[in-house]
Amino acid sequence: MFFRKPSGMDWIVVFLGNPGPKYNETRHNIGFMTADVISKSTGTRINRLRFKAYTAHCTMGGKKVFLMKPQTFMNLSGQAVQPAAAFYKIPPERILVVSDDVSLPVGKLRIRAQGSAGGHNGLKDIASRLGSEEFPRIKIGVGAPEHPDHEMADWVLSSFKGQDEKNIESAVLRAAEAVETIISAGINTAMNMYN
Repeated sequence: MFFRKPSGMDWIVVFLGNPGPKYNETRHNIGFMTADVISKSTGTRINRLRFKAYTAHCTMGGKKVFLMKPQTFMNLSGQAVQPAAAFYKIPPERILVVSDDVSLPVGKLRIRAQGSAGGHNGLKDIASRLGSEEFPRIKIGVGAPEHPDHEMADWVLSSFKGQDEKNIESAVLRAAEAVETIISAGINTAMNMYN
């Protein structure tokens, strides 16, 4: 009997969001929006259900890349990422995560080689299940609520309006470019270009 070896992947890119149409275009789904841009630019449909995620693979900068949109809800994202990482034998430093960040102004990018979850439940779950915080991430600013009594959960599940919407459209395009830059030229180059 023959067992197929997993076709070697060089990178996993994880785009964080919540599944279901009611979360489309919300602040928490900025990762999914970035995935849609990459899907178009690479001519890849991220629609194959594997590891509790919609997935696809493509080539970027000569590297084989496994793309993931976890379908587990944000705070359980690691349930999708950990089995994929184990299957493809990808170490944390080659698992790139794209997420929202309420501590950054709307549309600002911050790229980090590693670091704490900073209160983000998706990043926290991935770090916990991988047993490491040493994975690169692209954080896209979605702003914070203007009023301190505004529920954070309601804020991240709200959509963008007016100028924020324009800023986010441009940020998502830059984040998609940053993904390709990290894979083809390295994280330091990407940090210099996009931070």
